[in-house]
Amino acid sequence: MAGSFQTLIRDLRLRRGRERRALALAEGVRLVEEALGARIKFRGAATAPALEGTARGRALKAALDDAGVQLVEVSDRELADLADTEHPQGIIAVLEPRRWSWADLTAAPGSVVLVLDAVQDPGNVGTILRTALALGGAGVIALKGSAELHNPKVMRGSMGALFRLPAFSASTGELMQWITDQQVELWVTDPAGEPVRTLAGRRSAPPTALALGNEGAGVSPELAARAARRVGIPLTPRAESLNVAVAAGILLYEVTRAD
Repeated sequence: MAGSFQTLIRDLRLRRGRERRALALAEGVRLVEEALGARIKFRGAATAPALEGTARGRALKAALDDAGVQLVEVSDRELADLADTEHPQGIIAVLEPRRWSWADLTAAPGSVVLVLDAVQDPGNVGTILRTALALGGAGVIALKGSAELHNPKVMRGSMGALFRLPAFSASTGELMQWITDQQVELWVTDPAGEPVRTLAGRRSAPPTALALGNEGAGVSPELAARAARRVGIPLTPRAESLNVAVAAGILLYEVTRAD
């Protein structure tokens, strides 16, 4: 059993394995705690002696056991060989992540969905997911060229946001159809756009899809052509740009704050 479970984990470290099996990995105490708290379905978890080195780790192992999660004991060295990080904290879980869809998105007055247009860095995507959950975003849509949402680095960066926030991949055509059907305004980020600080007061505003572009190239011409509004963050003359995840946090905070 231990050998086959380790083989499964190795397969899930590859994108094609995750997509073929519709499974994902959660590594480390915090992320596994979040998955358990969000009632995500587990296929099992590999645990090593290091997990029982802290009270928090022991409590997590007991909680997983109480929840009926199959625990596969491995050595610390074996777990280190399986892990994507240098410090896996003694646990790697295999999950059946929630499969969000358009039906899970809220298109109500004042709601804001973030659209990732070829945002490639997994760390940035994970941070954007975490930020969207924290600041009241209605969801995240990842367009072609964006980092895979169940990439282990995205999962860790999201700090469990993927378990609670509607987030999924879609084509540009599907996004445009949803915008049309739900009467959603498409806004795109643009350094020369309207200063975001002037846009507060969202209680009666139409639902909005706010598109964040590629770290280097910005949003695609197709999205820019359909945009109802271009918004930006004023910077000092000495600064060229902001990290896309930092920009996402500022933009989302400003466009969702109340009148």
